[in-house]
Amino acid sequence: MKQSPELQKIQEAMRPGRLTKTGFLGSDSRPLADILAEDEATVARLGLTHAAIATRMAYFREKGEAGLGLAVDVPPHFEVRVDGVRGRLPCPFAHPGLYPKIFCQVHNQKTGETVTYSDLQIHLIGDHGFYEGRGSPYRLEPETLVQVLEITPEE
Repeated sequence: MKQSPELQKIQEAMRPGRLTKTGFLGSDSRPLADILAEDEATVARLGLTHAAIATRMAYFREKGEAGLGLAVDVPPHFEVRVDGVRGRLPCPFAHPGLYPKIFCQVHNQKTGETVTYSDLQIHLIGDHGFYEGRGSPYRLEPETLVQVLEITPEE
């Protein structure tokens, strides 16, 4: 897929040391347009939208806030912990504002699997369809999110 100059500029901002120490791309050398297109195809194959995935992520983040850093049970079989560290992160797509460094860890007690994500990642997935590049320590695979968070296509 051909990459626009705007996406090229965004991709440059995603490199390590620009907006964050580790960046957003990991070892992924593909153009940002290709990264986005592959994840778009995966989400479509799953019968979902990025917005639906982000909504489910935000749901668990909201439920976990009640624990004030301690794990809380979320029916039917999830354990959720929301915690934060000092600081804020900008959106690499140049949206205004900063996102607090709040992390949500969701443990699916039925499957034994866990995912951890940040407020910024909820935004990146919901608004940009961006799950980070391959090899990024914060990459979220769409299939894994769907499986662990038990996201199903709306009928």
